[in-house]
Amino acid sequence: MATLINGLHHVTALAGDTQRNVDFYTHVLGLRLVKKTVNFDAPDVYHLYYGDETGSPGSILTFFPYGNIPRGRKGAGQLTYTAFSVPVAGMQFWLDRLHQFQIAYSTPAKRLAETFIRFEDYDGMGIELVFNDIDKRLGYSNGQIPLEFSVRGFHTVTLDQLKPDRTVDLLTNVMQHRLVAEEANRFRFEAGGGGPGNYVDVLVDPNSIRALQGAGSVHHVAFSTDSDETQLLISQHLSDAGYVPTPVQDRNYFHSIYFREPGGVLFEVATNPPGFAVDETPESLGTGLMLPPQYESRRTKLEAALPTIVLS
Repeated sequence: MATLINGLHHVTALAGDTQRNVDFYTHVLGLRLVKKTVNFDAPDVYHLYYGDETGSPGSILTFFPYGNIPRGRKGAGQLTYTAFSVPVAGMQFWLDRLHQFQIAYSTPAKRLAETFIRFEDYDGMGIELVFNDIDKRLGYSNGQIPLEFSVRGFHTVTLDQLKPDRTVDLLTNVMQHRLVAEEANRFRFEAGGGGPGNYVDVLVDPNSIRALQGAGSVHHVAFSTDSDETQLLISQHLSDAGYVPTPVQDRNYFHSIYFREPGGVLFEVATNPPGFAVDETPESLGTGLMLPPQYESRRTKLEAALPTIVLS
């Protein structure tokens, strides 16, 4: 069968204060703000995209910062931890950096033969750094973090599940993932060429409480596909398997379909093209407020209403 799912494309979460979100991901973690736009369904709210230099699929973490909203709660039916891939040589650098910013982190521990640490962003979103030397992606340096220690992109996403069987069936029989490792109650699946950026971990905890969405919660996880044609094939496979994917949604920088997996997590399949340079040059990514055509006539009002963002 032709490869339809390559691995991870992006993760989208909810946030509280806009500036604190920007500060954490651009300054503390050193990601690039590659796109500043609005929620296409609620244009009075930003949609912020962070990633590597070009916003490559598998590096993109996005947020809807809603301001003063209650925090969410981690639990079953949610993507609870988003892990980034960083070089082994950068471990002490990252421990020191998190300490510098007074961000509490877990003691380095082993999991599936790799060392990781765990912490939370300013809204309580679960973040991990996984230290490995198999990830050959270049990463991105904003001048504050040495390139040799920089984040390479995603490593893994963890789905917290009460009853995983139907989720596993979806991943393996419809979405072309392979079981590649397991440890205790954690099962790792990979797609496409495998390796960091293509991993999904299913964590089985029958006693987990149900998640509540709010600031710090992941809204959905998106999987990468090459084209509109491969996306339509996936949509057909999903329909044949009893799922109800949405019609294709034009998100300017990719095209998307959405559906709910059996455990409750919202899945998206997003095309790699056209990418983030369709409305800004690669050098200027993230510097202007980019609006979809349907909101361009409201630009003046939106610019006045949206919080000012300062890049440190």
